[in-house]
Amino acid sequence: MRDEFDSLVPGRPLERPFSRRDFIATSAGAGFALATQPIMAQTAIHTEPAGLQAGRLRLPSALGEVEAYQARPEGAGAVLPVVLVVSEIFGVHEYIADICRRLARQGYLAIAPEIFARQGDPRQLDSVPEILERITARTPDAQVLSDLDACLDWAVQHGGDPTRLGITGFCYGGRITWLYAAHRSDLKAAVAWYGRLEGAVTPNTPRHPLDVVEALQAPVLGLYGGVDTGIPVESVDRMEAALGSAQALAAKASRIVMYDQAPHAFHADYRPSYRKEEAEDGWRRMLEWFRQHGL
Repeated sequence: MRDEFDSLVPGRPLERPFSRRDFIATSAGAGFALATQPIMAQTAIHTEPAGLQAGRLRLPSALGEVEAYQARPEGAGAVLPVVLVVSEIFGVHEYIADICRRLARQGYLAIAPEIFARQGDPRQLDSVPEILERITARTPDAQVLSDLDACLDWAVQHGGDPTRLGITGFCYGGRITWLYAAHRSDLKAAVAWYGRLEGAVTPNTPRHPLDVVEALQAPVLGLYGGVDTGIPVESVDRMEAALGSAQALAAKASRIVMYDQAPHAFHADYRPSYRKEEAEDGWRRMLEWFRQHGL
């Protein structure tokens, strides 16, 4: 078992590995704790790294180095399907790292970049509004897409199968998942968990998912909550209608699943919003979606 990513592949590792203890220490007293309390220990999921090669690394990109967390089955000899994991506004904390490990247990090379690192560390801020104002609003979509490209390219160079590329993302990352499905022509499938579909146009966010329906190059499975106070059902309905009337084949092949009684972040098992039944069903659907589309 390895959880440091020291000599697995070329790439400069961090001075020390990321761990669950690091996550707790970083969260205590910081803005991230505000969004996660009370943590429901009885539903929190932790995937042990035994049998996996997992940990943090730095890799090159067009905009400078990208820090990321990756996980894959230990000792895998064949090339592996690759899944990008795009975080919420809180960055790559333990929940996102665990998502990577869960995917690794399913046979994937999963990699999650720290997409906000150039703007700052969300975990050091005191409130969600502060994170939105000081970090996410200042993070250009173009920067995020470029860093995701760098992660996929790195993965392909280090054991990933270039013909089997996918992406999934949560909240902020769900929105990015839709955009990335319109950005990367070799992507096979995408799964967006409660990603915002429309919003204000700014220099950093020039387009939203509803704007790129005809540009989709990979089919997207969208998983949404019917009582999500941040994403109105009417917005999801508009996306579903746009997909249904689109000419693009990937848009026509896309699908929306609505969980009528689920709130926002229903998959986030570290938060009170977690809904076990809907989260497990969504995870099953995600894996089926990837396999259906060749991942």
